Amino acid sequence: MPTAHLLAFVAASVVVVAVPGPSVLFTIGRALTAGVRVALLTVLGNGIGLAAQVLLVAAGLGGLVAASSTAYAAVKYVGAAYLIWLGLDAIRHRRDGLTGADELVPTADAGRTTGDLDALRTGVLVGVTNPKSIVFFAALLPQFVDPGAAAPQWAQLVILGMVFVLIALLGDSLWAVAAGSARGWFASSPQRLARLRGIGGLLICGLGIGVAARSAP
Repeated sequence: MPTAHLLAFVAASVVVVAVPGPSVLFTIGRALTAGVRVALLTVLGNGIGLAAQVLLVAAGLGGLVAASSTAYAAVKYVGAAYLIWLGLDAIRHRRDGLTGADELVPTADAGRTTGDLDALRTGVLVGVTNPKSIVFFAALLPQFVDPGAAAPQWAQLVILGMVFVLIALLGDSLWAVAAGSARGWFASSPQRLARLRGIGGLLICGLGIGVAARSAP
């Protein structure tokens, strides 16, 4: 595909990723509730989910979801319900890993133990059930496709989509590290850490409610 089209898309993607959106809020919430490692694995899973959406758009299914109010609503409410469940679960377990009374110290794993596979799977589910991103891909990617290029249009869609996913992975990872660093400071106080986990859970719940309330484009 033409280099000019690719560079223009990269510039547009950087601008979009630089503006904090739902994925950033989710990443920050996960970093605050479970730490940097879990947040980064969630970011990776979210990227896999977005990549799956890119393939759906390239196959023509993205346009179907964007055009069908029923399909859009189904994806939206499944994703919203899962986010709210994650947020409530984080709030319910905000004191896990803390022991003692006033002078308590956090245990080595100052949070609920979350397996790497679980964190990755959570990210995938959140990414693939995000209706906003699949509509975004269906609307934006075709604008940068060159019908006269040697590569078929579906291949150009996949290339553009994967470029966006890579940029999003980098941006969200930076947010995860930044939020996780703040959590490290809070870990010096069990009570502060518990409150921080609760705030992270509320962020995720709020994101889920926002997704559920969002109207179809």
